[in-house]
Amino acid sequence: MGGIRLAGTLLIIAGAVALAYGSFTYTKVTHEATLGPIELTVKDRETVSVPTWAGVGLIALGGVLLVVGSGRR
Repeated sequence: MGGIRLAGTLLIIAGAVALAYGSFTYTKVTHEATLGPIELTVKDRETVSVPTWAGVGLIALGGVLLVVGSGRR
């Protein structure tokens, strides 16, 4: 499998995952204050939404790369 076809396949998989989940959440840790041996920590949960057009675009770009990769033999 060539590099272009591999990249196309990975883009299609990434696009499908983006469409299936739609968003992802991560935890951001910030240190607010340290008072002697006591450290106060704040954990914020951040949610990032992946637009539908981005998932569809990744799938389309992956399909183009698969077509181009198969035609270059």
